[in-house]
Amino acid sequence: MRNAILALATLALGTTAAPAQGWAEKMFKDGLAHDFGSVPRGAQLFHRFVITNIYAVRMEITGVRSGCGCVTASAAKRVLEPHEATTIDISMDARRFTGAKSVAVRVTVGPEFVSSAELKVTANSRADVVFNPGQVSFGPVSGGQMPSQSIDVEYAGALDWQVSEVLAKDLPLDVTLRELYRRPGQVGYQIKVTLKPDVPAGPLKHEIFLKTNDPASPLVPVLVEANVQPAITVSPPTLSLGVVKAGEALTRRVVIRGTRPFRVLEVEGAGNGIELAAAPPGPAAFHTVTFKCQFAQAGDFRRELRIKTDLQSTPVSVTIEGSATP
Repeated sequence: MRNAILALATLALGTTAAPAQGWAEKMFKDGLAHDFGSVPRGAQLFHRFVITNIYAVRMEITGVRSGCGCVTASAAKRVLEPHEATTIDISMDARRFTGAKSVAVRVTVGPEFVSSAELKVTANSRADVVFNPGQVSFGPVSGGQMPSQSIDVEYAGALDWQVSEVLAKDLPLDVTLRELYRRPGQVGYQIKVTLKPDVPAGPLKHEIFLKTNDPASPLVPVLVEANVQPAITVSPPTLSLGVVKAGEALTRRVVIRGTRPFRVLEVEGAGNGIELAAAPPGPAAFHTVTFKCQFAQAGDFRRELRIKTDLQSTPVSVTIEGSATP
């Protein structure tokens, strides 16, 4: 049985079996190394390696181990079905070293057939350019808010060092650049980053880039992180009606809460047995929304209703499910 499974995995590659310590490397189709280049002292660096299960059997990432305390690494997902992909997320702390640094990260895949791949990240932490703090970290943020945070960038050296612009195209961020001072051998800038109000809920991790006139570092990365909480929540998100009689009228309610007073604008997906019983008044910090459910025909039903508000651009969803009998 073990030989049959291994043969199946080999056929998925279309090649003969690789040595035990080599076949995991083939799961990283985009390469095993990343060079951050020359970066400011104190910068927080981030890179994602894509790992794809190219084999015909389920694989599990059983271990991710960094060779240095200046690098942390984790798998976004542990178990991969055939042809499924995830990422190995690597962060490098340029506060913890000066000069060139190369760190290996060992990724082990198993558990029945075990192999390892060695990833490598490199960077050159420059002492003449310093970030304070090393990244933009908003932490937990309620959706719809527009928090701001600044980073000071300082250069001390022989160049007439300049930052001409900040590249943040297509990101949910507003970024401004201001020169703080300029004197012989020294220059300072302040980068202000503001979250846009329509940023989607969930973890946010992006890099913006400072465009400089420095041949050694024409683009300097700045990491921006946040964990955006929904501005609107609904409870319960699913209304299970169970078994109901066809033609019988039922009413059910959900409570919608916001981080600040809001209005309910529209409920999409109503009709065909589900109606909004009464439009909620507003504005208020929470609303009770009542639905009237009456299904004319027997059968299972599952409907998703989307409630639009003026607090966030993305609707919140309510699912109504059950079964109607004659």
